[in-house]
Amino acid sequence: MTNIIIAAQSAQGGGMSMIIMMVAIFAIMYFFMIKPQQKKQKEIQKFQNELTEGTQVITGGGIYGTVKSIDLAKNTVDVKIARDVVITVDKGSVFKDSSSTPQPQK
Repeated sequence: MTNIIIAAQSAQGGGMSMIIMMVAIFAIMYFFMIKPQQKKQKEIQKFQNELTEGTQVITGGGIYGTVKSIDLAKNTVDVKIARDVVITVDKGSVFKDSSSTPQPQK
């Protein structure tokens, strides 16, 4: 009879440790995956809101160019990709050109 009671008590404790383990895994995922992604998304949004003419950018399709003009009413950006070649893209598909910023020397 006492063996049954001890087994029941240990089974209940195992359930609680499982819940604690699940909470710990979620916390780790939040701080190592979700939080950094939210921070990166805010940086991209800030860059898109602060676009100015002459800024070096990359479109969502991988085309490098320079911002020629910005139309806030239509939420579009005219990007110069070659001499006398200007394309119009959505403002949300324009990203910072990391190759135009100086890289630190090693």
